[in-house]
Amino acid sequence: MNIFRLIGDMSHLAAILILLAKIWQTRSVSGISGKSQVLFGLVFLTRYLDLFTSFVSIYNSVMKIVFIFATWLTVSLIYWKFRSTYDGNHDTFRAELLVVVSAGLSVLLNHQLAPLEVLWTFSIYLESVAILPQLFLISKTGSADTITSHYLFGLGSYRAFYILNWIYRYMVEDFFDPIAVVAGCVQTILYADFSYIYVTKVVRGKSTQIEV
Repeated sequence: MNIFRLIGDMSHLAAILILLAKIWQTRSVSGISGKSQVLFGLVFLTRYLDLFTSFVSIYNSVMKIVFIFATWLTVSLIYWKFRSTYDGNHDTFRAELLVVVSAGLSVLLNHQLAPLEVLWTFSIYLESVAILPQLFLISKTGSADTITSHYLFGLGSYRAFYILNWIYRYMVEDFFDPIAVVAGCVQTILYADFSYIYVTKVVRGKSTQIEV
């Protein structure tokens, strides 16, 4: 593992924990897309099935378990514990289309037509677009509060550091995975505009909300 991947993992973990803390402290899931969280839950479930078939390291296994547990905990808080605060009227993106397209691509474009490999590829494709329902919800409501903005910026940072991780691995290890790299770049592009607004308005203290 290199420093870029480690920072990326920590950014990813921090983003999820920030979102959970926000929900618990405010007792509200207003402004959070339940559909995006379900998609991320599917991403982790399908990607980390190798927990039962292979062991890389304690760090690797613990992070996989934490991501699965934390994401589905978030889903349960949205749809059960604090359902009365869920903004379902605005969370209307057709998320099922993302699942269908990702599933089709994973069968057509993969490294190997084997069950675990196809599921891993599906998770890569789906993760690249899983944030779309959240961005769509923000576009419909017109703004995102500071904590939700921190969460999205954390996810954007995670993807940015993973791009650096891939560059490092290509230069040092001669490793290149076109599926992961292309999907990761698509995902990073989706975060790019939001990240720019975040830096100019929130980080520089100009606003406690991001208007879109």
